[in-house]
Amino acid sequence: MTDREWNDSRPIYRQLRDRVVAMILDGVLREGDPLPSVRNVAAEYRINPLTVLKAYQQLVDEQLVESRRGRGMFINAGARNLLLQGERHKFLAEQWPGIQATIKRLGLTAQELLAAAESGGASTNTSEER
Repeated sequence: MTDREWNDSRPIYRQLRDRVVAMILDGVLREGDPLPSVRNVAAEYRINPLTVLKAYQQLVDEQLVESRRGRGMFINAGARNLLLQGERHKFLAEQWPGIQATIKRLGLTAQELLAAAESGGASTNTSEER
């Protein structure tokens, strides 16, 4: 949870929850790992401990973490796979239609997209330049 900046358009607890989710998906936090304590996160980010607790509770409600009384919060087994399923579905339902429309509008081919993906950036060789 390195980024200390918050976006004003969304509640901080949601952004904090999303940061933990990203850490799980990226493999920074693995099954069985403890989450940083509520007090530590609140102090590090200078936010109310109740905000951290609300973010953590959302993760518990989503069955991604479990609370162990007196010991803290821990990443559940299968949390990453559960997240991958949900995030893939969310991407395909919410973001992909817009991306697909842009691809169509720009007349990009599958080969151009693959070339750009392989090079890690934009391909300078478009179909109009050929």
